[in-house]
Amino acid sequence: MVRVAPLDRKLLRDLVEMKGQALAIASVVAAGVAMFVTYHSNFDSLRRTQGAYYERYRFADVFASLKRAPQRLEERIADIPGVAQVDLRVVADVTLDVEGYDEPATGRLISVPAEGRPRLNEVFLRQGRWIEPGRPDEVVVSEAFANAHHLVPGGRLAALINGRRRELQVVGLGLSPEYVYIIPPGELIPDDRRFGILYMERRALGAAFDMEGGFNDVSLSLVPGASAEEAIARLDRVLQPYGGRGAVPRRLQISHWTLDNELAQLQSFGILVPAIFLGVAAFLLNVAMTRALAIQRPQIAALKALGYSNREIGWHYVKWSLVIAFAGALVGIGGGAWLGRGMIAIYNGFFRFPILLYRLSASVAVNASLVALAAGAVGALLAVRRAVRIPPAEAMRPEPPARYRTSFVESRGLRLTHATRMVLRNVERQPARALATVVGISFAVGILLFGFVFLDAMELLAEVQFSLVQRQDVTVSFVEPASSRALHEVASLPGVMAVEPVRTVAVRLRHGHRHRTLALSGMPARPQLSRIVDLEGRAVSLPPEGLMMSRILGQVLGVTPGDEVVVEVLEGARPVRAVKVVGLVDDYMGVAAWMEIGALHRMLREAQTLSGAQMMVDPRALDALYRRLKALPRVAGVAVTQAARDAFRRIMAQNFEIITIFNVSFAVIIAFGVVYNSARISLSERSRELASLRVLGFTIAEISLILLGELALLTLLSVVPGLLVGWGLSLFVLRSFSSEVYRIPLVVTSANVAWSILTVVAAATVSGLAVRRKLDRLDLVAVLKTRE
Repeated sequence: MVRVAPLDRKLLRDLVEMKGQALAIASVVAAGVAMFVTYHSNFDSLRRTQGAYYERYRFADVFASLKRAPQRLEERIADIPGVAQVDLRVVADVTLDVEGYDEPATGRLISVPAEGRPRLNEVFLRQGRWIEPGRPDEVVVSEAFANAHHLVPGGRLAALINGRRRELQVVGLGLSPEYVYIIPPGELIPDDRRFGILYMERRALGAAFDMEGGFNDVSLSLVPGASAEEAIARLDRVLQPYGGRGAVPRRLQISHWTLDNELAQLQSFGILVPAIFLGVAAFLLNVAMTRALAIQRPQIAALKALGYSNREIGWHYVKWSLVIAFAGALVGIGGGAWLGRGMIAIYNGFFRFPILLYRLSASVAVNASLVALAAGAVGALLAVRRAVRIPPAEAMRPEPPARYRTSFVESRGLRLTHATRMVLRNVERQPARALATVVGISFAVGILLFGFVFLDAMELLAEVQFSLVQRQDVTVSFVEPASSRALHEVASLPGVMAVEPVRTVAVRLRHGHRHRTLALSGMPARPQLSRIVDLEGRAVSLPPEGLMMSRILGQVLGVTPGDEVVVEVLEGARPVRAVKVVGLVDDYMGVAAWMEIGALHRMLREAQTLSGAQMMVDPRALDALYRRLKALPRVAGVAVTQAARDAFRRIMAQNFEIITIFNVSFAVIIAFGVVYNSARISLSERSRELASLRVLGFTIAEISLILLGELALLTLLSVVPGLLVGWGLSLFVLRSFSSEVYRIPLVVTSANVAWSILTVVAAATVSGLAVRRKLDRLDLVAVLKTRE
C-alpha cells in the first residue's frame, strides 16, 4: 500500500474541492502549451527535413545565370578558391500547352545528364524512371505541376522550344532541393497549375537552344568555411564577358529564402503566442491561490502549530499550482501534437520535400512542460510568500470584514436598485481582483481581434495587388528583348483592348558597401495597367529622369531620396551608371525599382526596346488569345492576373483561416477561464452573504443578478482595453511578419470589433451559467454555519 504524506492528502482534497477552477486554469495552460508545441515541433520538423534534404541531394551554395559561355570555362570556375563542386547547365523558360488547361503555362527546362545524376541539386525521383540517353523528348516533371494537371509517367504535353512546338513525353515525376518552394517568374505566390520544372537530357536541351558545348547556368558548392561572398565576386568576374547576370548566395535563392523566412516566423510565433497564454495562466493561478490561502488561514495556523515550517507549507501550496500546470501541460502536449500534424500537412502543400513527417522531439515536450511549470510557480510564489509569513496567532483570526461605503456612482446622485448597489460596492471593495479580471478578459478580446485582423489584412493585400496595382489581364514576356514593333503585334492579338510596354533589365544596385541584384522595370510615366501604388492607394507617377524604388529596398541599400546609387547593368553592353534616387514608395509587396521607360532606354543607350507587354483583354476573347499565345515563338512566358489572384486567395484561405480558428478557440478558452475563475472566487467569498439574502427572501434570480451582474460589468469594462490590446498585438505581430515579400497592413473593421466582443461575451455567458448552476445548489444551512 502506497503511503501518502498528510500534506499530499490535503493537496488532493483541495484540488477535488476546487476542481472547477483548477480545470479552467489548466485549460488556459493547455492552450499555451499546445501553441508552444505546435509551432516549435513544426519548426523542428521542417529544419531537420531541410537539413537532411539539402545534404543528401547536394543543394548548391552559389547560383548564377548568364547569356552563354563555352564548356571549357568549367576549369576556371573550379579553380576559384573555396569551390568544391561545379555544375554547368542549360536552363530556359518555355511556353507549355497542357491538355485540358486553356491558359498557357510556363515550364522551366533544366538540363540533366542522361547517364548518372546531377553533381548538385540532384533530382529525387518520386515516380517513373530517369531519362534514357538518346531520347530527346523525354522529361522528368516536377511533382506539383504533374499533380495539378494529372500527369503521370507515360503522359504527354507540348512545349514551344526555341520557336518550335515539340511533344514531350513524361517519364518521371521528381523533386529538387532547388525548388522546395516553386513560384512563377516575376511573381510572389506559387501556382502549380501555371508553372512547372521539367528536366531534359543535356544534349537534347543544348541542341534545342544552340548550346552544344556551352551553358547558361552554373551552380557551385563550397568547401566548409569558404566565403560565399568571395566566391561570388570571383565567379562574377569570370562570367562577366559571357553575359553573367550576377551570382547569388544560397541565402538569397528564392526557394531557400522563403523557407527560411517561414521558419523564422514559426520561431517568433512559438515564443509570442504561448507567452500570452501562459502569462494569463500565471495570473489566474495567482488570483486563485491568493483566495485559497485567504480561506485556509486557520489551516495554515494549525499546520504551523503542528510543527510544519514555512518552507514545508509554502512548498505544499506551490505544488497545488504545479499540479494544475503539469496537468495542463500534459493535455497541451497532446493537443499540440495533434495540431502540429495538421499544420505539417499544410506545409506539405507548400514546400516540396521527398518526405516531410511530423516529429515531436523529446526536447520540445520537455521544454513545453518546463515553461508551463515555470508559469505555475511564478503564479503561486507571490501569494504563498505573503501567506506563510503570517504569524499563527494572527492566522487563527478570520480576515477583518470589508468596509462597505457609498460607491462612486452612487455619490453622483443616481438612483440605483439594491442589486446594482451591491455589485458596484463589491467591485470598488476589491479593485485589485476586478482589475485582474478585466486584464484577463481584455487579452481574450485582443487575441480574437488579432485573428480577425489577419484575415482582413490578407483580403486588403489581394484587393490592392490585383485591383489597383495589376489592372492588366495578361502579361507576356519575350524570349529576347524586342523592338517597339512587337508592341503593335501584341496590340493586334485577339481581344486586346489596351497594351502597355514593359522593359526589364537585370541590374545590381550599389550604395556604399551594400548591394542588391534585381530586375529594374521601365514603365510609362503614368501607367494605366500595371501601376505603382502606395499604402494610401494612390497611384505614383514616374519622373522623367532618375530612379524610384520601394522603401524596403531603400532600407536594404541605406538610401534616401536625393542619394545616388550605382546601377550595374548585367546584360547587353553592361554599362555602369550613377543614378539619382528620386523617391521611395511605401508599397505592399516585393522589392522593386522603377524608371520611366524612356529614361531607362537613355541610360542603356538603346532604342525603344521591350522585354514584354501588359494587356487589357476582352473576356470573350480570352480563349482565342490563349491559343494564339501558345503558338508564338517569341513569347517565353504568360502571366494571367485572374489566375494569380485565385492562387493568392487559395493559399491565404488555407493558411490564415486555420490560424484564425486557432485564435478564436484559444481566446474563448481564456475568456471562459478568466470569467469562471473570477465567478468561483466571488461565489466562495460571498456564499454566506448570498445565503443570507436568500433567507431574507431574495429569489435565486435576484442573487444571481448580484453575482453575475458583477461579472457582466467587468466583461463590459474589458471591451475597450481589449480592443487596445488587440490593436497593439496586431500591430506588433504584423510588423514582425512584414518582409521583403510583403508588408501586411493593419486593418481593423467594425465587423472585426463586433465579432471579437460578441465571441468573448458568449464565452463569458457560458462560464457565468456554469456558476449559476452552483447557486441553485447552494446549501443555506451549511453556509450559514460557516465561522466568520
